[in-house]
Amino acid sequence: MPIDDVLKDLRKDIEKNLPKGVTFSDLEFEGPQLVLYTEDPKKFADDGNIIRELAKKIRMRIAVRPDPKVLVAPEKSIEIIDRIVPKDAGITNHYFDPDAGEVIIEAEKTGLVIGKHGDTLRDITKEIGWTPKVSRTPPIKSKTVKNIRDFMRINLNERKEILKTIGRKIHREPHYHDQWIRVTALGGALEVGRSCYILSTPESKVMIDCGVNVGSDENMSPYLYVPEVNDFNSLDAVILTHAHMDHQGLVPMLFKYGYNGPVYCTPPTRDMTVLLQLDYIDVAEKEGKKPPYTREMIEKELLHIIPLEYEEVTDISPDIKLTFHNAGHIIGSAVSHFHIGDGLHNIVFTGDYKYERTRLFDPAVNKFPRVETVISESTYGNVNGYQPPLKEAEKNLQSIVRKTLERNGIALIPAFAVGRSQEVMIVIEEAIHKGIIPKVPVYLDGMIWEATAIHATHPEYLNSDLKKQIFQKGQNPFLAECFRPVDSKEIREKILKERDPCVIIATSGMMNGGPVMNYFTHLAADDRNSLIFVGYQADGTTGRRLQKGWKEVPFGNDIVKVNMEIWTVDGFSGHSDVRQLMEYIRRMQPKPEMVYTMHGDEKSCREFSEALRKKAKVDSKPLVNLETSRIM
Repeated sequence: MPIDDVLKDLRKDIEKNLPKGVTFSDLEFEGPQLVLYTEDPKKFADDGNIIRELAKKIRMRIAVRPDPKVLVAPEKSIEIIDRIVPKDAGITNHYFDPDAGEVIIEAEKTGLVIGKHGDTLRDITKEIGWTPKVSRTPPIKSKTVKNIRDFMRINLNERKEILKTIGRKIHREPHYHDQWIRVTALGGALEVGRSCYILSTPESKVMIDCGVNVGSDENMSPYLYVPEVNDFNSLDAVILTHAHMDHQGLVPMLFKYGYNGPVYCTPPTRDMTVLLQLDYIDVAEKEGKKPPYTREMIEKELLHIIPLEYEEVTDISPDIKLTFHNAGHIIGSAVSHFHIGDGLHNIVFTGDYKYERTRLFDPAVNKFPRVETVISESTYGNVNGYQPPLKEAEKNLQSIVRKTLERNGIALIPAFAVGRSQEVMIVIEEAIHKGIIPKVPVYLDGMIWEATAIHATHPEYLNSDLKKQIFQKGQNPFLAECFRPVDSKEIREKILKERDPCVIIATSGMMNGGPVMNYFTHLAADDRNSLIFVGYQADGTTGRRLQKGWKEVPFGNDIVKVNMEIWTVDGFSGHSDVRQLMEYIRRMQPKPEMVYTMHGDEKSCREFSEALRKKAKVDSKPLVNLETSRIM
């Protein structure tokens, strides 16, 4: 059935199910949702249940937008909004989109703009006609978040046309009666890096992650030339589990070579993805290498990103529904649940996950309405893949920092910009607050401050304790006075000239470049200082050499002599260790019938798979790159 006929049938169903006197003038697909245009938005706003009940009956996400002729002028609308919304909400800006009939209200306290059960938003709609959307004013100014919001506002018309095309493809009529499901590994199977998988049915083809292995020239990219994906535009969707480069680093290249479909991820993943992709280009250019895509391709990707919140069920093709759940790995990381067909099969694709409560996140979700097949990461899946308890790791870090500061030294912590840096920041801030370590500045260099600003922009993705602290007590630990961003060469030089006791957290995490090397070369000779590793150090990196005990390391044309103390604090990993991996599957509800393992070296994938068969009594085997596994 042509898509226009589908819309005609939907119009009849909706007209039949709307309350008497409630009307709409037009309807259209925009991405995964159906948009109703109405000349009387007040009636929809008066009864918040109309859309909820309608969405249940037609089993589709629905949005209501006003017909342009009923909209109050923007200047008058701002006066009305400011009168309705409590002043404590801290409104900082209003952005109007006449084509969508929406006004974006940027505020410090979004809950006060929304109101109890959305009452305040409905009051706004009733008075001005515009559909209000709320976004949080970033408490720390983020260049990335600002640029993304500005870019999306400037390109609203193009974005609308893209969503219309995507929506019509999602809601097309199914063509096939066969029932089968297959998963093809294009990267990240029996290895870590370049994660990329294809989930396919007779109707649909979905790519899950498309990463780059930045540490390898030979195995940098997934096998994107194989027949399954030789036409990128045959893909219905690309799903991003989280923002680390080994999971999303090559997505812009898909657009370079013909992909024109949607990219689904959570809002924090979108922001972090743009930050890290732009940095990837900058680093490549500084090293004299040609990056695989341009900034223009990142912008094209951004226009095609459809952000989804946790627990939001969304159609992504005629026979696949997607729901994201918290993965506990980094901010916005998502366990992806795929509901295929009309109850035919359910697949959980974990991505990277942490099945433990941390300073930042709640444990990864492992309870679902239905699940038959799980595709699980196995990074620490080998029999010796144990990590110390997090509390023990935190105490070790605090103890090392305290001893270093007491002897008038500087604690230098190499860290990745996303995830571990913010965990370490909160641990150190709490130690300063409680008097466990002296009150000293904590300098943040590299992308860490910008990544932290993105964390602060999305506090609803943090754990329940942090959300309570931020939303109810008005205390944001990322805004603590001890944190000092290093955003200029002059500040860096001042820190190194004065050499006062302090903590420095700087990128890169494996010491293969970045500002951390500038500090290291100046601080390495002084035995009062400490270098503290909180993350994995790959073979061949400066960090790994120092862990092995090298007392002299090459840097450029120089040799750096090392007298500072070298420490490794295990336990801050964003991945589950072997015990947590096993418990995640064991406690999953309902119990899966089959578990495929991936995202680990060959030993970890195979040993975790074997342990699942023996201990969890569940069928299991590892995925293999370039092989297709039939799920059913």
